[in-house]
Amino acid sequence: MSSPTPAQPLVHPVGSARLWWAALAVVGVLLLLTYLVAFDQGAVSRSGMFLHELMHDGRHLLGVPCH
Repeated sequence: MSSPTPAQPLVHPVGSARLWWAALAVVGVLLLLTYLVAFDQGAVSRSGMFLHELMHDGRHLLGVPCH
């Protein structure tokens, strides 16, 4: 009868630098979008009333107080 082989530990790669930069970019875009929808009161969205109203409706949709 043969002896069992020892179990090999699972090695998970930490990730490449490219993956970290992509994750950082996604988090940055999400933070910018969160700021624009939740906290911007027209300072950034002065390009027209359409963008301001879109962000205003987004606040109401997410339940963020804006008035």
